[in-house]
Amino acid sequence: MAACIESNICEEAMPRIPEVLSRDDLPPESRHAFDEIEASRGRVQGPFAVLLNSPELARRIADAGAYVRFESTIPARVNELASLLTAREFDCQYEWTAHQPQAEKEGIPDEVIAAIRDRKPPQGLPPDEALVVEYSLEILRNHRVSEATFDAALTVFGVQGLIDLTATIGYYSMLAAALNAFEVAPVGEPLLPV
Repeated sequence: MAACIESNICEEAMPRIPEVLSRDDLPPESRHAFDEIEASRGRVQGPFAVLLNSPELARRIADAGAYVRFESTIPARVNELASLLTAREFDCQYEWTAHQPQAEKEGIPDEVIAAIRDRKPPQGLPPDEALVVEYSLEILRNHRVSEATFDAALTVFGVQGLIDLTATIGYYSMLAAALNAFEVAPVGEPLLPV
């Protein structure tokens, strides 16, 4: 990743461990994991290309990710806000570059995205989204959530929604840890300044 950080171009950077980019890279008894991930995402890349070095783990993470991304009880806009906050706290170039366009698509204002990118408090968010910022940053920075923030989030999101929000933060934290540890470069131009 050093070359990526210094030049801000990650096209030639290689992950620290082999990528599994073809089902033939796996033993026959593990190819179902590749097939399931490819079917749910359209292709295998990024974190899953390296996680498939542990096929069953990759399959289970992908299954959880499909719920987090596409079936969660929290709105897509809240999901993208939590993913951006997590990506920034982990300084995860791949995750940020993948989710900034999604956040824009979900209508998160450019100035909010810029504030998160620049580690400044986002202004002008609706109360529920401001609460997502507070809740996410408390978990990511303090590893705990204050009673006041927890109670407010529980009131807004309910039990299942709060579990889904917390799991979303955890899911993207896990992916960011893997992406950073294995130095997986983003596809295309990196969007997160380092």
